[in-house]
Amino acid sequence: MTISMYQASVPVFVRMLTNCGGILRKAEAHAVRAGFNPATLLEARLAPDMFPLHRQVQIAADGARGAASRLAGLALPDPEAEDFAVFNRGIQHRFLDTASSFAELATRLDAAISCIEALRPEQIDGSEARGIDVTMGGRTRRFAGLPFLLHYALPNLHFHIAMAYAILRHAGVALGKQDFEGPAVYASLP
Repeated sequence: MTISMYQASVPVFVRMLTNCGGILRKAEAHAVRAGFNPATLLEARLAPDMFPLHRQVQIAADGARGAASRLAGLALPDPEAEDFAVFNRGIQHRFLDTASSFAELATRLDAAISCIEALRPEQIDGSEARGIDVTMGGRTRRFAGLPFLLHYALPNLHFHIAMAYAILRHAGVALGKQDFEGPAVYASLP
Protein backbone atom coordinates (compact mmCIF):
# COMPACT_ATOMS: atom_id res chain seq x y z
CA MET A 1 0.00 0.00 0.00
CA THR A 2 1.23 3.49 -0.78
CA ILE A 3 0.18 6.81 0.63
CA SER A 4 0.03 9.98 -1.40
CA MET A 5 1.10 13.48 -0.44
CA TYR A 6 -2.56 14.49 -0.52
CA GLN A 7 -3.54 11.70 1.88
CA ALA A 8 -0.64 12.56 4.19
CA SER A 9 -1.52 16.25 4.33
CA VAL A 10 -5.07 17.41 3.61
CA PRO A 11 -6.99 14.94 5.82
CA VAL A 12 -4.51 15.49 8.67
CA PHE A 13 -4.70 19.27 8.42
CA VAL A 14 -8.50 19.21 8.29
CA ARG A 15 -8.85 16.71 11.11
CA MET A 16 -6.52 18.54 13.47
CA LEU A 17 -8.09 21.95 12.80
CA THR A 18 -11.55 20.43 13.27
CA ASN A 19 -10.43 18.88 16.58
CA CYS A 20 -9.01 22.24 17.63
CA GLY A 21 -12.41 23.80 16.98
CA GLY A 22 -14.02 21.20 19.23
CA ILE A 23 -11.49 21.93 21.97
CA LEU A 24 -12.31 25.64 21.75
CA ARG A 25 -16.06 24.98 21.97
CA LYS A 26 -15.49 22.97 25.15
CA ALA A 27 -13.31 25.76 26.56
CA GLU A 28 -15.92 28.43 25.95
CA ALA A 29 -18.65 26.26 27.47
CA HIS A 30 -16.42 25.59 30.49
CA ALA A 31 -15.98 29.33 31.09
CA VAL A 32 -19.71 29.98 30.82
CA ARG A 33 -20.52 27.13 33.26
CA ALA A 34 -17.84 28.32 35.67
CA GLY A 35 -19.17 31.87 35.51
CA PHE A 36 -16.19 33.75 34.13
CA ASN A 37 -15.60 35.67 30.92
CA PRO A 38 -14.48 33.21 28.21
CA ALA A 39 -12.17 35.89 26.77
CA THR A 40 -9.84 35.42 29.74
CA LEU A 41 -8.95 31.99 28.37
CA LEU A 42 -7.82 33.54 25.09
CA GLU A 43 -4.93 35.23 26.91
CA ALA A 44 -3.99 32.16 28.98
CA ARG A 45 -0.50 30.75 28.46
CA LEU A 46 1.68 28.09 30.02
CA ALA A 47 4.70 30.31 30.61
CA PRO A 48 5.37 34.04 30.33
CA ASP A 49 7.53 33.63 27.23
CA MET A 50 5.02 31.44 25.36
CA PHE A 51 2.20 32.58 23.11
CA PRO A 52 -1.31 32.70 24.57
CA LEU A 53 -4.14 30.44 23.46
CA HIS A 54 -5.44 32.68 20.69
CA ARG A 55 -1.98 32.90 19.05
CA GLN A 56 -1.49 29.13 19.22
CA VAL A 57 -4.78 28.61 17.38
CA GLN A 58 -4.09 31.38 14.87
CA ILE A 59 -0.66 29.91 14.07
CA ALA A 60 -2.17 26.42 13.63
CA ALA A 61 -4.92 27.65 11.29
CA ASP A 62 -2.72 29.93 9.19
CA GLY A 63 0.15 27.44 9.14
CA ALA A 64 -1.99 24.55 7.91
CA ARG A 65 -3.59 26.76 5.23
CA GLY A 66 -0.19 28.06 4.12
CA ALA A 67 1.42 24.62 4.09
CA ALA A 68 -1.38 23.04 2.06
CA SER A 69 -1.36 25.95 -0.41
CA ARG A 70 2.39 25.64 -0.90
CA LEU A 71 2.17 21.86 -1.39
CA ALA A 72 -0.50 22.50 -4.04
CA GLY A 73 1.82 24.94 -5.82
CA LEU A 74 -0.69 27.77 -5.55
CA ALA A 75 0.37 31.32 -6.22
CA LEU A 76 0.08 33.05 -2.88
CA PRO A 77 -1.20 36.60 -2.51
CA ASP A 78 2.22 37.54 -1.12
CA PRO A 79 5.07 35.29 0.10
CA GLU A 80 4.60 36.76 3.56
CA ALA A 81 0.80 37.02 3.53
CA GLU A 82 -0.30 36.83 7.14
CA ASP A 83 -3.03 34.23 6.62
CA PHE A 84 -0.76 32.03 4.47
CA ALA A 85 2.24 32.07 6.81
CA VAL A 86 3.74 28.70 7.61
CA PHE A 87 4.44 28.57 11.35
CA ASN A 88 7.18 31.17 10.92
CA ARG A 89 5.84 34.44 12.30
CA GLY A 90 6.50 33.68 15.93
CA ILE A 91 10.11 34.75 15.90
CA GLN A 92 9.21 38.29 14.92
CA HIS A 93 5.76 38.31 16.56
CA ARG A 94 4.08 39.47 13.36
CA PHE A 95 0.36 38.79 13.71
CA LEU A 96 -2.83 40.49 12.76
CA ASP A 97 -4.95 41.01 15.86
CA THR A 98 -8.13 39.45 14.55
CA ALA A 99 -8.84 36.85 17.21
CA SER A 100 -10.38 38.60 20.17
CA SER A 101 -13.17 36.05 20.74
CA PHE A 102 -13.88 32.36 20.45
CA ALA A 103 -16.22 33.13 17.55
CA GLU A 104 -13.42 34.85 15.64
CA LEU A 105 -11.09 31.90 16.23
CA ALA A 106 -13.82 29.54 15.00
CA THR A 107 -14.23 31.65 11.88
CA ARG A 108 -10.47 31.56 11.27
CA LEU A 109 -10.39 27.78 11.69
CA ASP A 110 -13.40 27.35 9.38
CA ALA A 111 -11.79 29.55 6.71
CA ALA A 112 -8.57 27.54 6.85
CA ILE A 113 -10.49 24.25 6.67
CA SER A 114 -12.52 25.47 3.68
CA CYS A 115 -9.37 26.57 1.87
CA ILE A 116 -7.67 23.22 2.51
CA GLU A 117 -10.74 21.14 1.62
CA ALA A 118 -10.98 22.95 -1.73
CA LEU A 119 -7.65 21.44 -2.79
CA ARG A 120 -7.78 18.42 -5.06
CA PRO A 121 -5.49 15.38 -4.90
CA GLU A 122 -4.01 16.14 -8.33
CA GLN A 123 -2.82 19.52 -7.02
CA ILE A 124 -0.80 17.97 -4.19
CA ASP A 125 0.10 14.45 -5.31
CA GLY A 126 3.57 14.43 -6.81
CA SER A 127 4.73 17.36 -4.69
CA GLU A 128 7.34 15.27 -2.85
CA ALA A 129 10.19 17.06 -4.66
CA ARG A 130 8.38 20.33 -5.43
CA GLY A 131 10.26 23.35 -4.17
CA ILE A 132 8.50 24.94 -1.21
CA ASP A 133 9.51 28.45 -0.25
CA VAL A 134 8.95 29.81 3.23
CA THR A 135 9.70 33.53 3.49
CA MET A 136 10.09 35.39 6.74
CA GLY A 137 11.40 38.89 7.10
CA GLY A 138 12.75 38.91 3.57
CA ARG A 139 14.69 35.65 4.07
CA THR A 140 13.52 32.58 2.15
CA ARG A 141 14.10 28.95 3.14
CA ARG A 142 13.63 26.38 0.39
CA PHE A 143 12.38 22.88 1.13
CA ALA A 144 11.46 19.86 -0.99
CA GLY A 145 7.78 18.95 -0.51
CA LEU A 146 8.10 15.69 1.42
CA PRO A 147 10.54 16.92 4.09
CA PHE A 148 8.56 20.17 4.29
CA LEU A 149 5.42 18.19 5.12
CA LEU A 150 6.92 15.54 7.39
CA HIS A 151 9.60 17.48 9.23
CA TYR A 152 8.27 21.04 9.25
CA ALA A 153 4.55 21.47 8.62
CA LEU A 154 3.06 18.49 10.48
CA PRO A 155 5.26 18.78 13.60
CA ASN A 156 4.50 22.50 13.83
CA LEU A 157 0.77 21.94 13.40
CA HIS A 158 0.71 19.31 16.12
CA PHE A 159 2.85 21.45 18.42
CA HIS A 160 0.58 24.50 18.28
CA ILE A 161 -2.62 22.51 18.71
CA ALA A 162 -1.02 20.55 21.57
CA MET A 163 -0.07 23.86 23.21
CA ALA A 164 -3.67 25.10 22.88
CA TYR A 165 -4.86 21.83 24.42
CA ALA A 166 -2.30 22.07 27.25
CA ILE A 167 -3.17 25.70 28.01
CA LEU A 168 -6.83 24.79 28.34
CA ARG A 169 -6.17 21.67 30.43
CA HIS A 170 -3.99 23.78 32.71
CA ALA A 171 -6.89 26.26 32.99
CA GLY A 172 -9.18 23.47 34.18
CA VAL A 173 -11.07 22.67 30.99
CA ALA A 174 -12.14 19.00 31.02
CA LEU A 175 -10.39 17.70 27.93
CA GLY A 176 -9.07 14.25 27.18
CA LYS A 177 -6.84 12.63 24.61
CA GLN A 178 -9.90 11.92 22.48
CA ASP A 179 -10.52 15.67 22.14
CA PHE A 180 -7.04 16.10 20.68
CA GLU A 181 -7.16 13.02 18.43
CA GLY A 182 -10.82 13.18 17.44
CA PRO A 183 -13.00 10.18 16.68
CA ALA A 184 -11.27 7.02 15.52
CA VAL A 185 -10.95 6.83 11.75
CA TYR A 186 -9.04 3.60 11.49
CA ALA A 187 -10.31 0.11 10.90
CA SER A 188 -9.03 -2.90 12.78
CA LEU A 189 -7.62 -5.75 10.76
CA PRO A 190 -9.38 -9.09 11.18
